[in-house]
Amino acid sequence: MPVSTDGFVIRSASKEDFEGLCALYAQLISHDIPASDDLRRETFDQILLQPGVDVFVADIAGTLVATCMLVKVPNLTRGCAPFALIENVVTHADWRGRGIGKVMMQSATDAAFEAGCFKVMLLSGAANKNAHRFYKDLGFATSKTGFEMRAPGYPTRT
Repeated sequence: MPVSTDGFVIRSASKEDFEGLCALYAQLISHDIPASDDLRRETFDQILLQPGVDVFVADIAGTLVATCMLVKVPNLTRGCAPFALIENVVTHADWRGRGIGKVMMQSATDAAFEAGCFKVMLLSGAANKNAHRFYKDLGFATSKTGFEMRAPGYPTRT
């Protein structure tokens, strides 16, 4: 699965990527709800072992500069074709605008379609117009209206 382009590699995350992912997620959600390092490591181990879940990373000489999570979900409609969700998309601020996120997202959607998924869905903050342009340029369309319900204590994001 690794894809090498212009000095960076797109690959699946491994246990060794924990610190780099945490640094990227700090840029995604700057005021995230805190969790202990032990809980975060345990959760990351669970993610890596979860069937149908893949965390893609863009790696430049051992430094993670972008990531996204792909979740493939079994489905009883559409001829039992699974569907996919993409979540936690972020490129380090110092590396944006260089095409890294585009290659990473293309790798994730390719993996979904190669797994037989009939669609790939994602949500983006309603006010995040830069992200909307990015996703539309990749071929995503605003063909549906997204809804979410947050558990008490988890702030909404725009």
